[in-house]
Amino acid sequence: MRNAFVALVAGMLAASTYGADLSLTNARVLTMDSGPTYEVLDIVVHDGTFASGPAAPDAETIDLDGMYVIPGLTEMHAHVPVPRMDNPGYREDVLFLWVANGVTRARGMMGHPTHLELRDAIAAHDVLGPALMISGPSFSGGSVRDVATAEQRVRDQLAAGYDFLKIHPGLSEAAFHAVAQTANEAGIAFAGHVTGAVGLLDSLAAKQQTIDHLDGFVETLVAPARLADRQGSWFGADLVPDVESGRIPALIDALTASGAAVVPTETLLENVAGDLAAQQAREDYAYLPENLRQSYSRAVAGSARGFTPESAARFLSLRKRLIGAAHDAGVPILLGSDSPQIFNTPGFSIHRELAAMVASGMSPFEAIASGSTVPAEFYGMGETWGSILPGRDADLVVLRNDPLADIDNSRSIEAVMVRGRYLARDELDAGLADIRQRYE
Repeated sequence: MRNAFVALVAGMLAASTYGADLSLTNARVLTMDSGPTYEVLDIVVHDGTFASGPAAPDAETIDLDGMYVIPGLTEMHAHVPVPRMDNPGYREDVLFLWVANGVTRARGMMGHPTHLELRDAIAAHDVLGPALMISGPSFSGGSVRDVATAEQRVRDQLAAGYDFLKIHPGLSEAAFHAVAQTANEAGIAFAGHVTGAVGLLDSLAAKQQTIDHLDGFVETLVAPARLADRQGSWFGADLVPDVESGRIPALIDALTASGAAVVPTETLLENVAGDLAAQQAREDYAYLPENLRQSYSRAVAGSARGFTPESAARFLSLRKRLIGAAHDAGVPILLGSDSPQIFNTPGFSIHRELAAMVASGMSPFEAIASGSTVPAEFYGMGETWGSILPGRDADLVVLRNDPLADIDNSRSIEAVMVRGRYLARDELDAGLADIRQRYE
């Protein structure tokens, strides 16, 4: 069956070649340039980018019959798999699941040398997948034990060609600051977790580019004495009863002043604090291989011992309050669900993350922006991707139903375009069916 899937993808490559001219007519387009308003227009694609003017005479024309078009979505906290001997096709499955769900760009947060070649192969259109921004192997208490190692590791990853550095837990204060100083001097960003020995505010002062998972937020909202002799939990869940709401404005002010962005991965925490049976009953459970079904179930069952329904509700309510406050203050919120991770099936989870952003107070348009124009502008790439305008990468999602009326309509995908390659519903369904059958 694996050979059949490879043949299918090869056929898709041949059938909708990168660079072929294409005209999508009769579309209601959310360009993102005109706010939350659809423009009824034809979309012209030339050489993998959106073009102005009429389509070439030999361009293929597809009538969208009034369907809705939004920009391709981002997964700004992704885990790109490493090829494995026991499941050599799993990485291709993950890439396809992202694309099939409208994810056309991803930021890989657990780097590996094989990702460098993969990033370039996707950019060259040799592999089907979202465009990748990739970190190197993470900086953690296990990988970096002294200042000299921290400094050299930064220089090595810069030379290797990684896009940024990933911060993981466990760094000493000295090692973190060595990473930060060397990275800032070298001109490479660092992002991810908050180092416990340093804390959120000092991480922001050191110019950490993104804070993922809202790591360190809750710890900043309690009296320092409360942090002593505590047993760690999921991003401060144990501290919620001691949160002092009066500390929230200072936290938001620090975020705003720093210029850092926040990648909430809210669905990860909803899963961790959620009902195991409900997650196993999801339709997208069928797209998880058996080993991940088991490990995710164990993780949720284990975390359940630290939550009651009431404490889970308070924890998630506080997180959404903080996401909303940061967004209202102008802090860039970047859409990212942390997939594949605990019951966050690649691609499918980004639609739950959109819903979580709306539940945090964003409008559906603002939630879509968090997965399109906001990350593009944050990374200084607003003229290259993130919107449906001439000169931008031709990434888009065709929807049967209006996502501005109900953000859950982001799931009503009829087609996906990845840098000019149009993948119709039947092509997407064939790839999804192959994965489901192999994972039964």
